[in-house]
Amino acid sequence: QVQLVESGGGLVQPGGSLRLSCVVSGSISRIYTLGWYRQAPGKQREFIARFVYGDSTRYAYADSVKGRFTISRDNAGNTVYLQMNSLKPEDTAVYYCNALILVPATTNYWGQGTQVTVSS
Repeated sequence: QVQLVESGGGLVQPGGSLRLSCVVSGSISRIYTLGWYRQAPGKQREFIARFVYGDSTRYAYADSVKGRFTISRDNAGNTVYLQMNSLKPEDTAVYYCNALILVPATTNYWGQGTQVTVSS
C-alpha cells in the first residue's frame, strides 16, 4: 500500500506560479514511477510529469507543460513537488499525484487531488 497526499492548489492569475506537494508514505520501496496527472472538467485524466523513483535523472513531461512545469523531490524521497510557472487558463484542473508499483502486481495509487484554477 502507498498513500499519497497532495497540497498546494489554489487560485492564481494567468502567468502566475504555484507549487504542488505530494507526501508519500507506505511501501515506498516498491514504487517504480512517481508523478503527476491532471483532470479538467469534462476531460480525461492526462499525464503531466513523472520520474523513476530513486533516480531523479530519469523523468518525462507532457508536451503541454514542457519548459513551464518542473517535477522534483526532497532528499529523503518522501515528498514530490510540481513547480508550475507561466500558468495558463487551460492548466485549470484537479491535479493528482500518482505512484506506480510493478511488484507483486502492477498497481496505480492516487492521491485525493488538489484543485488548481487559473483565472483573472
